[in-house]
Amino acid sequence: MKTCRVAALALSCSLFALSAPARAQAVATAADEAATVGAEEIIVTAQQNNQTQVIRSGDLGALGDKPAEDVPFSIKSYNAALILNQQPNTLGDVLQNDPAIRVTYGFGNAAELFVIRGFPVFGDDVGFNSLYGITPRQLVAPELYDQVQVLNGASAFLNGAAPGGSAIGGNINLAAKRAGDDDLNRVTANYTSDAHVGGSVDVARRFGEGGRFGVRINGAARRGDVAIDDEFRSAYVIGGGFDFRGESVRLSLDLAYQRFKVNSLRPKVTIGTATIPRVPRASHNYAQPWAYTTLRDIFGTARAEWDVADNAMLYAVIGARDGSEKGVYQGLTVTNAVTGAATGNALFVPRTDNNEAATAGARVKLAAGGITQEFNAGASLTWQVNRNAFDFLYGPGFAGFQTNIYDTPDVPLPSSTFQGGNLDDPFPISRTRLRSVFASDTIGLWEDRILLTAGIRLQEIKTTSYSYFDGSAAPSYEKSSLTPVVGLVVKPVAGVSLFANRIEGLQQGPTAPASGFNAITGTTQPVSNLGQVFAPFRSTQYEAGAKATFGRFNASVAVYQIKLPLGQVTPDPAAPGFLRFGLFGEQRNRGVELSVDGELTKGLRVIAGGAFVKAKLRDTPFGANDGNYAPGVPKYTGNANVEWDTPFVPGLTLTGRVIYTGKQKVDQANTLQIKGWTRFDLGARFVLVAGDKPITLRAGVENVANKRYWASAFDSFNQALLQGAPRTAKLSASIDF
Repeated sequence: MKTCRVAALALSCSLFALSAPARAQAVATAADEAATVGAEEIIVTAQQNNQTQVIRSGDLGALGDKPAEDVPFSIKSYNAALILNQQPNTLGDVLQNDPAIRVTYGFGNAAELFVIRGFPVFGDDVGFNSLYGITPRQLVAPELYDQVQVLNGASAFLNGAAPGGSAIGGNINLAAKRAGDDDLNRVTANYTSDAHVGGSVDVARRFGEGGRFGVRINGAARRGDVAIDDEFRSAYVIGGGFDFRGESVRLSLDLAYQRFKVNSLRPKVTIGTATIPRVPRASHNYAQPWAYTTLRDIFGTARAEWDVADNAMLYAVIGARDGSEKGVYQGLTVTNAVTGAATGNALFVPRTDNNEAATAGARVKLAAGGITQEFNAGASLTWQVNRNAFDFLYGPGFAGFQTNIYDTPDVPLPSSTFQGGNLDDPFPISRTRLRSVFASDTIGLWEDRILLTAGIRLQEIKTTSYSYFDGSAAPSYEKSSLTPVVGLVVKPVAGVSLFANRIEGLQQGPTAPASGFNAITGTTQPVSNLGQVFAPFRSTQYEAGAKATFGRFNASVAVYQIKLPLGQVTPDPAAPGFLRFGLFGEQRNRGVELSVDGELTKGLRVIAGGAFVKAKLRDTPFGANDGNYAPGVPKYTGNANVEWDTPFVPGLTLTGRVIYTGKQKVDQANTLQIKGWTRFDLGARFVLVAGDKPITLRAGVENVANKRYWASAFDSFNQALLQGAPRTAKLSASIDF
């Protein structure tokens, strides 16, 4: 018996020994399969979280955050994934995706200027968390923002008058990043050709019972030469978002610091000839080494919301910005279109801005008898103080210096010719106060398939300007204006919205610039009424359109008309050698916009659209330019951005983008014109797993063909062209842990 037990035990051990390798192999195989499945899930999740998207909603100021289908306006937002994936260095890089927007610079400096529906939006008038005057003025680092929200069309009722005197054809609002429901730890390294390197950090946490408290800290640093020869850029930004979610109270605080520096910025080219010069080599830089811009901004907002009842909310938001900038800005006027010979000049400007803004209001929703109503009422207040001075560095007799856009020599900085203000300690040049009260009612019928909105805002604008020479107060004005709105939304079937609106734009009167372009002599000259501030004026917009949603795919179309008085310079007969700035004539823009976005099929996404605008001049002095096209406004523009998650390589996404801009008139007489242009961008991103953590690798090339082209002829005061950027390679790697 004992022998049998021993034999049985030996047999059992033998069988176990024989089966152990197979069992170990099976366990290992199962573990490998589990790891593979886990990695695939991580890759899929990371791909989904990084999908470049357009969000059909946004902040509509007085009306609050609304989905596009419920409002009679054209609004959409570009999300944080798009910002991360496309690796933009400025806000303008993000807005290149919008077919109704084109990007250029202001006069002389690095300030990005956005043209929407043929009218400018200055950097001064880009909103931050729905407040004007808080966003940095010239350049904006996009890493700090969760959404870039775009409203096409006038918005005087929704947001009030833009203090910088623009935003007639549209509005841009930046929404700060906040902590979401999931923790976030992300580190990104990036590179932009030729030698621009940097990185960013993004961390988010929620604390307390139910995650009531949220903290989001994100920052970025970049520096080095970009693809334009010898153009150096650096950017350092950090932002913090703090929020509290209570049962009936919500609080938030967003603070940010931003510092930019640009050396040898390739300037715009003013045309002083009867023909357009050929475009220089794509990467050639005709800037001088002494040209620079330094920008520093500290800004933030605080917001409180209180649900006083299930259907009623009180809210208040306040913000402030302290901005400082200094630079030697280069101007350049071509005098020989064949050889590229040009006359250059320089302008030194120190400037500081101290801005505060606040909005408070109430929102009440009622329902009875099958009718719903949403009442909005509130008030807003904006204070702005601008301190600056200037030094025209034109040399003796405003002669400037000789240069060439094709073979550019280094020349010394010209001597001072004409100064204004205190260069060492600038004093106030203007003080602006905007106050308004507003009220609206949105009535819903037929289960909210018909939404009728009516509202009005009473806006008061007070501006005081001061002499550049002794600081004494110059003539000021204090004007009030009513800006009404009426809009209608009809939803005949699920997923389809038809809309129409009549809304006005209110524009603070422009301020006479330091210099302007004399179309008669073909030269840049100083302005005799420098600093004069003009009274505000209204514009009127009529718009109608349709929006549709088909699953994960959206489409919209809109037609509109907008009119606006023109600010221009003419020779001043009372001051030989000077120009005088004033309001002369009117610009009428009529257009059609088409936009589509979403997922056509699984893994294939598109952001695309086109715009047509006919911008005509009317009632110009002596009728000389009546019926001509407005300079810098292309009749046709179009964009298409495609992403494809390849089925044959898990984690790989291929991307492509095409940007088309039609021909543009350069002067009001329409004797000069630049050609239309098309730019192609290609890229890819790949998600892999390392230690159960997703890593996203990105590569992109903008302007693949290294095409040389004049990108924009839009300029507020001159016949000036902006050259398009050369081929630019971008690389980045992000890890979430």
